[in-house]
Amino acid sequence: MRKNKEDLELLELFEPLRVADVRDGMDWMGYHHYGTMDYKIRPLYRTKAVGIAKTARYLPYVGPDPKVTGDEYTQWSNWYYGNICIYPWMDELEEGDFIALDMSGIDVGLMGSENALGAKIAGVKGFVSNGGGIRDTDEVIMQKIPVWSYFVSQKMDQTRCQFDAKDVPVAIGGVTVFPGDVIVADGDGVIVVPRSIAKDVAKYAHRELFADKEKRREHFEELGWELNDSVLNNQKVYKGK
Repeated sequence: MRKNKEDLELLELFEPLRVADVRDGMDWMGYHHYGTMDYKIRPLYRTKAVGIAKTARYLPYVGPDPKVTGDEYTQWSNWYYGNICIYPWMDELEEGDFIALDMSGIDVGLMGSENALGAKIAGVKGFVSNGGGIRDTDEVIMQKIPVWSYFVSQKMDQTRCQFDAKDVPVAIGGVTVFPGDVIVADGDGVIVVPRSIAKDVAKYAHRELFADKEKRREHFEELGWELNDSVLNNQKVYKGK
């Protein structure tokens, strides 16, 4: 359970918002050219996620590669995961985290069906990566684990990446992600909201969402369509403080 009260407030504020609404809110606050990640970072499947940024950075493995195979390689691989490609941030996950993985563009599946599921159990809302960062994708989709990345990867970690740092600013898709920022992601891509302006962005984003629902509801009625949650303003609109 997340303990930070401001985190919980931000999660509640941004939960109903679409990426497009948040983009508008950022514009209203003068951040026209900041926050939107590279459009080539795409969702593994159509879904939406909102969370508080938790960051980690991995670098290309320097080497040397092992000169062993078979059972000896298994032993070496266990050493690698215990010393080189470690996951210390996995022990600190909180409900509502959105994991931002700076993979330095490496073609490697740092996350897969097993460890991503463990993160989901811990309350992680989604993952975004500037490399591959994900494999076992059929199972990941089946398990409904939201992931946004440049591509998927078949490859395991060993000889390909090494842990560098956690809880530090990282650069993903042309955006600096600071720990504690708000991340919103859906079919339109990924946007990062600096924590310092998050509540103001939410205020204007809520206004845009409300206006959009009102107009689309009118169109639904003109078309004789049944109204659904996408056009019903049945949620409290945040008006700021």
